[in-house]
Amino acid sequence: MCTTNQNDLGLTDASCACGTHAHAPAGAASTNVGLTTSIFEVSGMTCGHCVKSVTEELSQLEGAKNVEVALVSGGVSQVTVSSVGALDPDAVAAAIDEAGYELVTPAR
Repeated sequence: MCTTNQNDLGLTDASCACGTHAHAPAGAASTNVGLTTSIFEVSGMTCGHCVKSVTEELSQLEGAKNVEVALVSGGVSQVTVSSVGALDPDAVAAAIDEAGYELVTPAR
């Protein structure tokens, strides 16, 4: 059985390789209880400060309600944004760029 690991910052360890999880592909969006969930891949993040920067920028987007980051230090991290309606792809890319990181998956 796989357990979700969290570090002292409350970040989820995305290194689980048990193969039992249903992972949505990057850039995918689904609607759940009135919110749209969008998943993006971001490179260049290495620590909690990086997570905070990306979270703050994406939280300012119109309609954004929740931002969660599965940090992969030095690799490609998965960023999940729950929002009221679809996010503006250009605004997502600009927010991640403003935080100082690179959007790996195309903004859709």
